Amino acid sequence: MRFCITIIITALLFSVNLTFAQNNNDDYRQQAIEILESVPLFDGHNDVPWQYRNRVGYKFSELDFYETTQLDPPMHTDIPRLREGRVGAQWWSVYVNANIPESEAVKRTLEQVDFVHRLVEKYPDHFELALTADDVERIFEDGKIASLIGMEGGHSINNSLAVLRMFYQLGARYMTITHNRTLDWADAAGDDPQHDGLTEFGEEVIREMNRLGMLVDLSHTTPATMKDAIRVSEAPVMFSHSNARALTGHPRNVPDDVLQMTRDNNGIVMVTFVETFTSEERRRFFSERAAYQREMEYLYPGEPDSVSHYMSQWDEIREAPKSTLEQVVDHIDYIRDQIGVNHIGIGGDYDGIPTLPLGLEDVSTYPDLFAELLRRGYSEDELRQIAGLNMLRVMRDAEEVSRQLRAEREPSEVLIDDFD
Repeated sequence: MRFCITIIITALLFSVNLTFAQNNNDDYRQQAIEILESVPLFDGHNDVPWQYRNRVGYKFSELDFYETTQLDPPMHTDIPRLREGRVGAQWWSVYVNANIPESEAVKRTLEQVDFVHRLVEKYPDHFELALTADDVERIFEDGKIASLIGMEGGHSINNSLAVLRMFYQLGARYMTITHNRTLDWADAAGDDPQHDGLTEFGEEVIREMNRLGMLVDLSHTTPATMKDAIRVSEAPVMFSHSNARALTGHPRNVPDDVLQMTRDNNGIVMVTFVETFTSEERRRFFSERAAYQREMEYLYPGEPDSVSHYMSQWDEIREAPKSTLEQVVDHIDYIRDQIGVNHIGIGGDYDGIPTLPLGLEDVSTYPDLFAELLRRGYSEDELRQIAGLNMLRVMRDAEEVSRQLRAEREPSEVLIDDFD
């Protein structure tokens, strides 16, 4: 009898604890929502323009942005879920493949920019183009999502500062210095380095971006490029979608010494949800898989069916570890401990990646991320900084640097051919 009573009491206590934990989590989520309704939540990187290009050739008539969950595969982003996630300011990525001829990249990037302009015109009750920090705050106060344009890769300017200036005139307010290919003037993390960072022309690109007021985005670059750009830049830099390399050793993440430089530069690291940037276990899993595939290709040259057979066997007995929302917050914790909460933002990379961490499956989940930060002891003021105030500061600092530099010098007339 005493044993049965003990079991009953234990079960009741477990139920009470479970209910308390659930209520506590609900309280954190509601608190997070209230915070995100008080400050514009910036997302540093979303690839909806690329999705529209690949799926329907940019045709809104064939894909309504009010509903994208019924697609195969579903998108991560649409208007109802942006609203549910309390996104207040979205950097839309205007990305094109870095391996196409650069003259073609200019045209295709223009098509991406055109899509963003058409997006805000198509859905004026929800979006408005933002060019300044003041624009972002005004648009947010009007109940809309401030839409900003970020270029993903310097290949899109085709080695031309004139093209850079024209993209600025069309609304681009950051440019990722490289994507996954090393350029004539900058080394990329996804390619073999050729310049030990930036060339002299690459440094001039940074200076002209400062003069324009276009933010320098260092995601996708090598540490040497990161360091050169921070050394040259007179304005704060950003990482639109990168994590801490000390936690996950992916080359797209930020090393500790660069984190310190970013703090000194007053810049920002926008923590991303890319799974192999978030989970070291997942990164190593795919490293082992790639090594096994290379071994099979070596053992069975010219026999793709055999390679496919053995890779299928490998996949059948192994399951890739998943990253989690909690691991994303681990990266936020780490960067905070290294350089302070003033230099952290969020850059999800929704619709630019095939899979996402558990708990962050689409843009509606941002309140869950901020609820976890509250659970770990972050203050409401710290959450407002991470959500939007840090990014607004970076934008305003870059705008002030631009005002000063425009008063001091004319547009750069430097050509890449001026350098040997």
